[in-house]
Amino acid sequence: MSSVVEGHGRSTGLVEVLDRVLDKGLVVAGDIKVSLAEVELLTIRIRLLVCSIDKAEQIGLDWWRYDHHLSPGKQALSAENEELRKQVRALERQLAAASRRRSAGLPR
Repeated sequence: MSSVVEGHGRSTGLVEVLDRVLDKGLVVAGDIKVSLAEVELLTIRIRLLVCSIDKAEQIGLDWWRYDHHLSPGKQALSAENEELRKQVRALERQLAAASRRRSAGLPR
């Protein structure tokens, strides 16, 4: 019976640690360098931030809102946006051509 109580205490401790990490945040940083004959061939910089979404937004991190890989509904919006940009460019070209004809004194 003591093992059941002891196991429950561990899970409570884990919950407390996880709650604290998500509330305060945890940063893990490191560099990996690959060298051959003292010539650096590759450097990988690793930065890991573990925190809640609320905490991330408080410190100014919200890149996931704009990443189309993480927000699949935004792909349709991006496609519509691109189509509207093409239409605007076409209208701008037509307006520029009409303006040139008008300044040259040519009929529309």
